Amino acid sequence: MDTSPAPAASPAPSRPAAKKKSPVSARKARRDKRRAPPRVDPIDLQPAASPPDDPATVAVETAGHDDAAAATQPSVDQETAVIEEARRREVEAKIRELESRIEGMGGDGATGPASDAAPAPRASGTSPGPRDRGDGSVLGTAREMLSSDYYLRQWGRISMRNRSEVVDEFGYDPRYDARVRPVLELLYSRYFRSVTEGIEHVPSTGRALIVVNHSGTFPYDGVMLKTAVRKEHPAARQVRWLSEDQIFYLPFVGSFMTRLGSVRACQENAERLLANDNLVAVFPEGAKGMGRLYRDRYRLQRFGRGGFIRLCLRTQTPIVPCVIVGAEESMPLMTRIEYLTGPLGLPYLPITPTFPLLGPLGLLPAPTRWSFVFGPPIQLDGYGPETADDQVLVGRLTERVRATMQTMLDRALSARRSVWFG
Repeated sequence: MDTSPAPAASPAPSRPAAKKKSPVSARKARRDKRRAPPRVDPIDLQPAASPPDDPATVAVETAGHDDAAAATQPSVDQETAVIEEARRREVEAKIRELESRIEGMGGDGATGPASDAAPAPRASGTSPGPRDRGDGSVLGTAREMLSSDYYLRQWGRISMRNRSEVVDEFGYDPRYDARVRPVLELLYSRYFRSVTEGIEHVPSTGRALIVVNHSGTFPYDGVMLKTAVRKEHPAARQVRWLSEDQIFYLPFVGSFMTRLGSVRACQENAERLLANDNLVAVFPEGAKGMGRLYRDRYRLQRFGRGGFIRLCLRTQTPIVPCVIVGAEESMPLMTRIEYLTGPLGLPYLPITPTFPLLGPLGLLPAPTRWSFVFGPPIQLDGYGPETADDQVLVGRLTERVRATMQTMLDRALSARRSVWFG
């Protein structure tokens, strides 16, 4: 029998003593618990199945929506109509304003509705000065009438009346040209009894440059040249002639010439015309040819610096020389006054046997017989476009054309027996 003592039982593990929370930590835990979002069960997030719609209810709701849309559509159409009507009235008001401005360009200083406003009151005790007297001021009226802008506005306004909207980029008006064509053909055939020679040298198609001498004090030669080619040429070709700047400053003449086909003379305009295969006429004498006195008649002036030769070389255009005989006797220039013409915007005042002695009637040329002589074309195909910068070549070709035209003039003058009957 074992008499050893029994082993002692091991003591149970003791729990750690719970740490006592401080009052501050307890309050903080309660506060965080209150702020935490409530817990949501994922099953609650699933949408509940909606009951099937009643067909009768759907039909009623659809009908209600259709009635509301139908009731709203007329109001939308009315608003659109009101907006369009307001825009139309605004456009009409702007058109009337522009028309009133155009009507007010007669020199009265009115440029729009602001001109109808009452003048600002003057301080008491002050006398009205020349600028404060309005349109009734004698000094203001005289100052306005002595200004060249007044006459330019008046002449431009009258000459642009009845202008059609069918014009090209240079201002040519075919409807206006058709209206005045019978008058020009009457002057060509009956009044001047013109004759044309060598019209077969003018090409029927393609571009060409007609080089013409200036003949006469006023620019009747360009219009008559246009009439001669259109009447005598088998293809009735249209001539676009280049005019000097001073022509566009003459009363009514600038607008008249533009509407008939005249173009302001410059290299850019000539190139654009030739690029469209037009028949272009140029007067290389320029203003010196128009201002040539009667004692120097039919003596060609210097042809500038050969601008028309450079033009033909760059564009490879043939030159058709042409001379006009008889126009310088129809309105001989005795002398010219080059001062006191600033207000009129003219380079000089021409003095002829009838102008300005007879007033506007003195602008009518005498019924001399005119002759248009066209020479064989001068081809420049042997020279490339790069030769347009060769000063020596340009000068030599310019003198060649001038000598050819002077020979044609001398031959036509020697064949003429009478100024009046040819």
